[in-house]
Amino acid sequence: MILAHLTNLAHAPASLAMFFEEAQVGFSPLQLWGNMGNLARAVVVILFIMSIWSLAVIIDRALYFSAARKQSREFAPKVAGALKDGRLDEAIKIADRSKKSHLAEVVTAGLQEFRSFGSGGAITPEQVESSKRALERSEAIVHAKLKRGLGGLATIGSTAPFIGLFGTVVGILNAFQQIATQKTSGIGAVAGGISEALVTTAFGLLVAIPAVMTFNYFTNKVEAFDVEMDNSSSELVDYFIKQSHR
Repeated sequence: MILAHLTNLAHAPASLAMFFEEAQVGFSPLQLWGNMGNLARAVVVILFIMSIWSLAVIIDRALYFSAARKQSREFAPKVAGALKDGRLDEAIKIADRSKKSHLAEVVTAGLQEFRSFGSGGAITPEQVESSKRALERSEAIVHAKLKRGLGGLATIGSTAPFIGLFGTVVGILNAFQQIATQKTSGIGAVAGGISEALVTTAFGLLVAIPAVMTFNYFTNKVEAFDVEMDNSSSELVDYFIKQSHR
């Protein structure tokens, strides 16, 4: 009996080798693509398009926020100095040169509305209130510009895993279909379907994770920009009120 067991153990490696050789599935992108069914390929194409869209939004927002931050840092002390000296026109020119600054866009709207009443005569409460409303409108517009594309990132981050899961279900169904067709339950009969399922799952997660992370990061940046715009608007309104009391 011991001799029989030893004989079986001696043949086990060869049997395992034949078993896995039968179930061998290529894992290069082209081989995985070749093993996929049409529905799974459609899922991969959709996820690929979503990944490209997500990458484009990430690059666009990163460049836009970087430029906004840089120009705002240069803009704030210059316009503060111009307003301190009472040079309203110079302050507007400085703001016009900072096209990508969120602070400059808001401040410009308030200054232009304030100047539209004319420089002669006393500053009225209506003039200050009108400038305040102009600042609020500009803040809403700039906030919408800052959030452009973030809704798409949120959608991609929340739906990509489910699209990948749909591909997983399709792959498992294909695996069971292969078992029924080939009348065998060996791993070779289901390897293609399982690899298809795992690829779509992994791809869905690969698309979703960066989208969710960057969405949260950019949302925090927008909130920080909103605080800066609120503070600048409040300071500018205070400046107008002080001017009206002179």
